[in-house]
Amino acid sequence: MSFLNIRNIQLSTSEIEYHPLLPFLPEGTKVLFLGSFPPQRKRWSMDFFYPNFINDHWRIMGLIFFGDKNHFVDVEAKCFKLDLIVDFAKEKGIGYYDTSEAVKRLKDNASDKFLEVVEYTDINAMLKKIPECRVVVTTGEKATENIVEQMSLSEMPTVGNYIQLKDNIILYRLPSSSRAYPLSLDKKAEAYRKMFETAEI
Repeated sequence: MSFLNIRNIQLSTSEIEYHPLLPFLPEGTKVLFLGSFPPQRKRWSMDFFYPNFINDHWRIMGLIFFGDKNHFVDVEAKCFKLDLIVDFAKEKGIGYYDTSEAVKRLKDNASDKFLEVVEYTDINAMLKKIPECRVVVTTGEKATENIVEQMSLSEMPTVGNYIQLKDNIILYRLPSSSRAYPLSLDKKAEAYRKMFETAEI
């Protein structure tokens, strides 16, 4: 199963890179996760969001909903169980995309701080497609900054807290699921669980 957009072109670090995935917006989306931009293709273990095997997003989700950090993990093959993930996200009403449509990578790595945004995602247009969405979640400083700038918000939520994004929709900032973020898996899962309780999922 692939969700790759036809725009998927590998470019050098000095060229514009367009988002390789289509937005994943299942019917009845209640929570929308917005990251900054996918890592380079060479770091992917599946064709979906949070594809880097050393990123813990899917371990956090497994821990919260199934009490097992490896629920979505194929440990032996060192990849994630894509079909299981997609079915789960559809069932729960969880959407995924990013805050940038196009970027330049200033260095040959996956760090957000070396991403230069060329084109922002039209978040308002995306939200119109998912009228039941009540929580927009960012999982990193860059993604949060992108939304605050694009939506001309007067403040930026602190990690583990939220602000009003627009009518009936809150912007909830969570700790990054990257292992570079200095917080244990259990503590991250606790913050994510709190958000899902707020979203009533």
